[in-house]
Amino acid sequence: MGLTAYTAPMAAALDPIVDLMLVGDTLGMVVHGLPTTIGVTLDMMILHGRAVMRGSSRALVVVDLPFGSYERSPRQAHESAVRVMQETGCQAVKVEASDGVPETIEFLVQRGIPVVGHVGLRPQAANVDGGFKAKGRIPAERENALLEARAVDQAGAFAIVVEGVATDIADEITRAVSIPTIGIGASPSCDGQILVTDDMIGMFDWTPKFVRRYGAMRELVTQAVQAYARDVRSGAFPGSAEMYNFSAKAAAAEH
Repeated sequence: MGLTAYTAPMAAALDPIVDLMLVGDTLGMVVHGLPTTIGVTLDMMILHGRAVMRGSSRALVVVDLPFGSYERSPRQAHESAVRVMQETGCQAVKVEASDGVPETIEFLVQRGIPVVGHVGLRPQAANVDGGFKAKGRIPAERENALLEARAVDQAGAFAIVVEGVATDIADEITRAVSIPTIGIGASPSCDGQILVTDDMIGMFDWTPKFVRRYGAMRELVTQAVQAYARDVRSGAFPGSAEMYNFSAKAAAAEH
Protein backbone atom coordinates (compact mmCIF):
# COMPACT_ATOMS: atom_id res chain seq x y z
CA MET A 1 0.00 0.00 0.00
CA GLY A 2 1.42 3.35 -0.96
CA LEU A 3 0.80 7.08 -0.92
CA THR A 4 2.58 10.12 -2.31
CA ALA A 5 4.78 12.30 -0.12
CA TYR A 6 6.46 15.59 -0.95
CA THR A 7 7.58 16.96 2.44
CA ALA A 8 9.37 15.73 5.56
CA PRO A 9 6.38 16.18 7.94
CA MET A 10 4.03 14.24 5.67
CA ALA A 11 6.64 11.53 5.14
CA ALA A 12 7.07 11.19 8.91
CA ALA A 13 3.29 10.78 9.30
CA LEU A 14 3.00 8.18 6.54
CA ASP A 15 6.21 6.23 7.11
CA PRO A 16 5.04 4.00 10.01
CA ILE A 17 1.91 2.96 8.09
CA VAL A 18 2.59 2.66 4.36
CA ASP A 19 4.84 0.23 2.51
CA LEU A 20 5.83 2.70 -0.22
CA MET A 21 6.08 6.46 -0.51
CA LEU A 22 6.19 7.93 -3.99
CA VAL A 23 7.75 11.33 -4.52
CA GLY A 24 5.66 11.80 -7.62
CA ASP A 25 6.01 14.52 -10.20
CA THR A 26 2.41 15.30 -9.24
CA LEU A 27 4.15 17.61 -6.76
CA GLY A 28 4.17 20.13 -9.59
CA MET A 29 0.37 20.29 -9.45
CA VAL A 30 -0.21 19.52 -5.76
CA VAL A 31 2.52 21.68 -4.21
CA HIS A 32 3.51 24.21 -6.88
CA GLY A 33 0.14 24.85 -8.54
CA LEU A 34 1.22 23.89 -12.06
CA PRO A 35 -1.49 22.83 -14.55
CA THR A 36 0.31 19.57 -15.42
CA THR A 37 3.45 17.67 -14.45
CA ILE A 38 5.31 18.83 -17.58
CA GLY A 39 6.95 21.81 -15.84
CA VAL A 40 8.54 19.73 -13.10
CA THR A 41 12.35 19.66 -13.20
CA LEU A 42 14.92 17.20 -11.96
CA ASP A 43 16.08 19.72 -9.36
CA MET A 44 12.52 19.97 -8.02
CA MET A 45 12.29 16.20 -7.69
CA ILE A 46 15.61 16.05 -5.87
CA LEU A 47 14.63 18.84 -3.49
CA HIS A 48 11.41 17.10 -2.49
CA GLY A 49 13.07 13.69 -2.49
CA ARG A 50 15.58 14.89 0.08
CA ALA A 51 12.77 16.25 2.25
CA VAL A 52 10.86 12.97 2.15
CA MET A 53 13.96 10.95 2.99
CA ARG A 54 14.46 13.09 6.10
CA GLY A 55 11.04 11.96 7.29
CA SER A 56 11.43 8.31 6.31
CA SER A 57 12.99 5.43 8.21
CA ARG A 58 11.24 2.26 7.02
CA ALA A 59 9.03 2.70 3.93
CA LEU A 60 10.39 2.20 0.41
CA VAL A 61 10.85 5.63 -1.19
CA VAL A 62 10.53 5.91 -4.98
CA VAL A 63 11.20 9.17 -6.85
CA ASP A 64 9.77 9.97 -10.30
CA LEU A 65 12.10 10.89 -13.12
CA PRO A 66 10.33 13.98 -14.54
CA PHE A 67 9.47 14.83 -18.12
CA GLY A 68 12.54 15.46 -20.26
CA SER A 69 15.01 13.82 -17.89
CA TYR A 70 15.13 10.30 -19.38
CA GLU A 71 13.44 10.07 -22.80
CA ARG A 72 16.38 11.10 -24.99
CA SER A 73 18.52 8.04 -24.33
CA PRO A 74 19.31 5.38 -21.73
CA ARG A 75 22.48 7.29 -20.92
CA GLN A 76 20.52 10.46 -20.16
CA ALA A 77 18.18 8.43 -17.97
CA HIS A 78 21.15 6.91 -16.15
CA GLU A 79 22.66 10.31 -15.44
CA SER A 80 19.34 11.58 -14.10
CA ALA A 81 18.70 8.49 -12.00
CA VAL A 82 22.20 8.55 -10.52
CA ARG A 83 21.70 12.16 -9.46
CA VAL A 84 18.35 11.37 -7.87
CA MET A 85 19.62 8.37 -5.94
CA GLN A 86 22.91 9.93 -4.86
CA GLU A 87 21.42 13.28 -3.85
CA THR A 88 18.28 12.00 -2.12
CA GLY A 89 19.20 8.56 -0.82
CA CYS A 90 15.95 7.06 -2.20
CA GLN A 91 15.70 3.36 -3.00
CA ALA A 92 14.28 3.47 -6.56
CA VAL A 93 13.12 5.65 -9.44
CA LYS A 94 9.97 5.51 -11.57
CA VAL A 95 9.59 6.10 -15.31
CA GLU A 96 6.51 6.27 -17.53
CA ALA A 97 6.39 3.69 -20.30
CA SER A 98 6.66 4.78 -23.93
CA ASP A 99 8.62 3.82 -27.04
CA GLY A 100 12.20 3.05 -26.05
CA VAL A 101 11.60 3.09 -22.31
CA PRO A 102 11.92 -0.71 -21.84
CA GLU A 103 15.46 -0.46 -23.18
CA THR A 104 16.08 2.39 -20.76
CA ILE A 105 14.76 0.35 -17.84
CA GLU A 106 17.04 -2.54 -18.75
CA PHE A 107 20.01 -0.15 -19.01
CA LEU A 108 19.29 1.26 -15.54
CA VAL A 109 18.69 -2.09 -13.86
CA GLN A 110 21.91 -3.53 -15.30
CA ARG A 111 23.72 -0.64 -13.62
CA GLY A 112 22.24 -1.18 -10.19
CA ILE A 113 19.27 1.20 -10.28
CA PRO A 114 15.91 -0.30 -9.18
CA VAL A 115 13.07 0.88 -11.42
CA VAL A 116 9.29 1.06 -11.16
CA GLY A 117 7.43 1.28 -14.47
CA HIS A 118 4.20 3.18 -15.16
CA VAL A 119 1.59 2.21 -17.78
CA GLY A 120 -1.91 3.28 -18.76
CA LEU A 121 -2.73 6.92 -18.20
CA ARG A 122 0.63 8.70 -18.38
CA PRO A 123 0.51 12.23 -16.93
CA GLN A 124 3.71 13.23 -18.73
CA ALA A 125 1.98 12.45 -22.05
CA ALA A 126 -1.06 14.62 -21.30
CA ASN A 127 -0.24 17.01 -24.15
CA VAL A 128 -0.20 14.30 -26.82
CA ASP A 129 -3.10 12.38 -25.27
CA GLY A 130 -5.33 15.44 -25.12
CA GLY A 131 -5.44 15.64 -21.34
CA PHE A 132 -5.80 13.21 -18.48
CA LYS A 133 -7.95 10.49 -20.03
CA ALA A 134 -8.55 6.96 -18.77
CA LYS A 135 -7.42 4.22 -21.15
CA GLY A 136 -9.49 1.35 -22.44
CA ARG A 137 -12.20 2.93 -24.56
CA ILE A 138 -10.80 1.51 -27.81
CA PRO A 139 -9.04 -1.81 -28.56
CA ALA A 140 -5.75 -0.11 -29.46
CA GLU A 141 -5.48 1.46 -25.99
CA ARG A 142 -6.16 -1.86 -24.33
CA GLU A 143 -3.58 -3.70 -26.41
CA ASN A 144 -0.98 -0.97 -25.94
CA ALA A 145 -1.32 -0.97 -22.14
CA LEU A 146 -0.84 -4.73 -22.01
CA LEU A 147 2.14 -4.66 -24.39
CA GLU A 148 3.81 -1.87 -22.40
CA ALA A 149 3.30 -3.70 -19.13
CA ARG A 150 4.85 -6.90 -20.48
CA ALA A 151 7.79 -4.96 -21.92
CA VAL A 152 8.39 -3.15 -18.61
CA ASP A 153 8.29 -6.49 -16.79
CA GLN A 154 10.71 -8.14 -19.20
CA ALA A 155 13.06 -5.15 -19.04
CA GLY A 156 13.65 -5.73 -15.32
CA ALA A 157 11.40 -3.31 -13.44
CA PHE A 158 10.45 -4.62 -10.00
CA ALA A 159 6.91 -3.18 -10.00
CA ILE A 160 4.47 -1.41 -12.31
CA VAL A 161 2.09 1.43 -11.53
CA VAL A 162 -1.11 0.86 -13.53
CA GLU A 163 -3.02 4.14 -13.78
CA GLY A 164 -6.39 5.10 -15.18
CA VAL A 165 -7.31 1.98 -17.14
CA ALA A 166 -10.48 -0.09 -17.43
CA THR A 167 -10.74 -2.63 -14.63
CA ASP A 168 -10.52 -5.68 -16.88
CA ILE A 169 -7.30 -4.34 -18.47
CA ALA A 170 -5.70 -3.91 -15.05
CA ASP A 171 -6.80 -7.44 -14.16
CA GLU A 172 -5.27 -8.81 -17.36
CA ILE A 173 -2.03 -6.90 -16.80
CA THR A 174 -1.78 -8.24 -13.25
CA ARG A 175 -2.20 -11.80 -14.52
CA ALA A 176 0.22 -11.30 -17.42
CA VAL A 177 3.27 -9.92 -15.58
CA SER A 178 5.55 -11.54 -13.03
CA ILE A 179 6.05 -8.42 -10.90
CA PRO A 180 3.64 -6.60 -8.54
CA THR A 181 1.14 -4.17 -10.01
CA ILE A 182 0.21 -1.02 -8.10
CA GLY A 183 -3.17 0.37 -9.07
CA ILE A 184 -4.38 3.95 -9.17
CA GLY A 185 -7.76 4.19 -10.84
CA ALA A 186 -7.33 0.59 -11.99
CA SER A 187 -8.59 -2.48 -10.11
CA PRO A 188 -8.74 -3.97 -6.61
CA SER A 189 -7.10 -7.04 -8.13
CA CYS A 190 -3.82 -5.15 -8.48
CA ASP A 191 -1.23 -6.32 -5.97
CA GLY A 192 -1.17 -2.90 -4.30
CA GLN A 193 -2.80 0.52 -4.44
CA ILE A 194 -1.51 4.09 -4.39
CA LEU A 195 -3.19 7.50 -4.24
CA VAL A 196 -2.11 11.11 -4.12
CA THR A 197 -2.23 11.82 -0.39
CA ASP A 198 -3.63 15.33 -0.78
CA ASP A 199 -6.57 13.94 -2.80
CA MET A 200 -7.19 11.18 -0.28
CA ILE A 201 -7.24 13.51 2.76
CA GLY A 202 -9.44 16.11 1.04
CA MET A 203 -7.12 19.05 0.45
CA PHE A 204 -8.84 20.03 -2.81
CA ASP A 205 -12.42 20.91 -3.74
CA TRP A 206 -12.40 18.50 -6.69
CA THR A 207 -11.69 14.81 -6.25
CA PRO A 208 -10.84 12.45 -9.14
CA LYS A 209 -13.34 9.63 -9.75
CA PHE A 210 -10.92 6.94 -8.60
CA VAL A 211 -10.17 8.60 -5.24
CA ARG A 212 -12.00 7.80 -2.01
CA ARG A 213 -11.78 10.68 0.47
CA TYR A 214 -10.72 9.56 3.93
CA GLY A 215 -10.57 13.05 5.42
CA ALA A 216 -11.65 16.67 5.05
CA MET A 217 -8.37 18.47 5.68
CA ARG A 218 -9.20 21.57 3.62
CA GLU A 219 -12.22 22.22 5.82
CA LEU A 220 -10.16 21.64 8.98
CA VAL A 221 -7.47 24.06 7.77
CA THR A 222 -10.10 26.68 6.93
CA GLN A 223 -11.72 26.31 10.35
CA ALA A 224 -8.38 26.58 12.13
CA VAL A 225 -7.34 29.69 10.18
CA GLN A 226 -10.73 31.34 10.78
CA ALA A 227 -10.43 30.69 14.53
CA TYR A 228 -6.88 32.08 14.55
CA ALA A 229 -7.99 35.18 12.64
CA ARG A 230 -10.84 35.81 15.10
CA ASP A 231 -8.51 35.50 18.08
CA VAL A 232 -5.90 37.84 16.59
CA ARG A 233 -8.42 40.46 15.58
CA SER A 234 -10.16 40.37 18.95
CA GLY A 235 -6.90 40.52 20.91
CA ALA A 236 -7.43 37.06 22.42
CA PHE A 237 -4.20 35.81 20.87
CA PRO A 238 -1.55 35.76 22.10
CA GLY A 239 -2.64 35.15 25.68
CA SER A 240 -0.61 34.67 28.82
CA ALA A 241 0.03 31.03 27.94
CA GLU A 242 1.72 32.03 24.68
CA MET A 243 3.88 34.87 26.04
CA TYR A 244 7.24 35.03 27.82
CA ASN A 245 6.95 36.81 31.17
CA PHE A 246 10.24 37.08 33.05
CA SER A 247 10.43 38.78 36.42
CA ALA A 248 12.90 41.64 36.82
CA LYS A 249 14.90 39.47 39.24
CA ALA A 250 15.13 36.60 36.74
CA ALA A 251 16.13 39.00 33.95
CA ALA A 252 18.86 40.52 36.11
CA ALA A 253 20.16 37.04 36.97
CA GLU A 254 20.64 36.26 33.27
CA HIS A 255 23.01 39.22 33.02
